[in-house]
Amino acid sequence: MPNAYSRAQKAHDDSNSIRLQKLLAQAGFGSRRKCEDMITEGRVEVDGELVTELGSRVNPKTQQVRVDGSRVRVNPNHVTLALNKPRKVLSAMDDPKGRYTLRDIVGDKYERIFHMGRLDYDSEGLILMTNDGELSQHVMHPKYEVEKTYIATVEGKLSGTVCRRLVKTGVQLDDGWIKLDHCAIIDANRDYTMVKVVLHSGKNRIVRRIFGSIGFPVKRLVRTQIGPIKLGDLKSGSYRVLSQTEVRSLSKEVGL
Repeated sequence: MPNAYSRAQKAHDDSNSIRLQKLLAQAGFGSRRKCEDMITEGRVEVDGELVTELGSRVNPKTQQVRVDGSRVRVNPNHVTLALNKPRKVLSAMDDPKGRYTLRDIVGDKYERIFHMGRLDYDSEGLILMTNDGELSQHVMHPKYEVEKTYIATVEGKLSGTVCRRLVKTGVQLDDGWIKLDHCAIIDANRDYTMVKVVLHSGKNRIVRRIFGSIGFPVKRLVRTQIGPIKLGDLKSGSYRVLSQTEVRSLSKEVGL
């Protein structure tokens, strides 16, 4: 009998399999009842095959599940962290010079975990870390450059006109022209200006180089958001595990 079992149906005999609606609930799609409705409405695929039967089981380690075309990522071995990097911490897991690194914050609790992108030594704020290689490749790939938000404190009184020019025209650096996606003054006095900037570029020290090129050296730089993931009230030098809903949102942002 041809096609007697779909890939999803074969998972019934897999000791690592779970019910499809349970997996979707664990991935943050809502209650099991809501996930059951998603299945019966024909919104769920397993390994490219539409699944509408509520008895279907899947192995999250070996099978690919999609909802409305977006990948569902529930591998129990994968973990993704949001870390608030303090100043004078190296964006690396080890340093031959003995400087404080990300490993000193997260320890050895998670195997093969690494950072997705960097912050320079004197900058602070959000760094994402994971042991999910596919997610990391997409987050860091130039094709999927996600928006990054920073709060920069610069020397001098920055005007709204300069902010608008950085968005509309940009500046020319040694490695080409660059524009901000968004620039807004938060606070200012005669000596310093606090400004919120958003941009897609992940080039090295890009925010510092942009403002330095127009005569406003950055005195403090804090990254507060990467794509849909926000730093929030996470304390400096600490980290938290992203929820499945957050991981799903980030994955969707980078085409997974």
